[in-house]
Amino acid sequence: MKRLLLLLTLLFITPHLFAQQDLDDKYYFTEALFEHLSDYNKKADAAFRANKYEEAQELFEEFTSEQLAGSYMNNFKFKNLRNREVELYDFNKPTFLITYASWCIPAKGEIPAINKLAKEYSDKVDFVVLFWDKRKTVKKLSDQFDSEISVVYVDESENNGGYVVKQLKHSLGLPTCFLLSEDKRITSIRRSVFSGPATDLETAYQKNYIALETSISKNLVPEYDEVYADNVSVD
Repeated sequence: MKRLLLLLTLLFITPHLFAQQDLDDKYYFTEALFEHLSDYNKKADAAFRANKYEEAQELFEEFTSEQLAGSYMNNFKFKNLRNREVELYDFNKPTFLITYASWCIPAKGEIPAINKLAKEYSDKVDFVVLFWDKRKTVKKLSDQFDSEISVVYVDESENNGGYVVKQLKHSLGLPTCFLLSEDKRITSIRRSVFSGPATDLETAYQKNYIALETSISKNLVPEYDEVYADNVSVD
C-alpha cells in the first residue's frame, strides 16, 4: 500500500516539477536587464553628453537586438479601463506592445498608423497600448485608439506597480515598442519614427506605417506573409 501511495505521489508531482523546470529554464527580460542595462546606460549617457546622437541610437539598437531580443517578457500586471487587473500573458496572440504617457508626445502620424495596422492585423496580433498614468487621464486618451487596441495602464501614484514601472518604463524610456511572439519571447524592440517639424502629417503617417508594418510582418507574422507571397501571382 505504501509503495502504491509513493508511486501515485511521484506520478502526480513529476509533471509539475518538469513544468516548473521548463519555466525556470527561460531567460527573462528582467534577467537580461539586470545583467546588461548598467553597461548600456554608461555608454549611452557618454554618447548623449558628447552630443553623439547617432552613436546613442546605434548603442540602443545593439543593446536591444543583442542583449534583450530572444529573452521572454515577464508576465507583468496592468489595469484595464474598467479598473480590472490584466496580465500580459492574458493576450494569447503575438503581441504589439507600446508604452506612452500623457506627457509623452507620440511621433507625428504614429497613432493613425497603429490604428490602421490594428484593423489589418487584429486576427493575428494583439495590439496593446500601455500608459503610465492615472485611470481618469488614460480614459480620455484612449479615445485616440481604435477599438481593436487594448488600452491598459499603471498608475504610479498608487505605489503598487513599482516593479513593472522600473522594468518597463525606467529601463528603456518611452515611447518604446516591444514585439512579442505568441509565447511572449521578445523578437524586436524599436523606437518611434520621429519626423522633423517641417514634415507634413501624411508623410509622417506613411513613414510610421511602413516602419511599423515592416516590423510586424517580419517579427510577428512572418509565416502568414510567406504564404501570402507564395499565392500572389506576378504579371
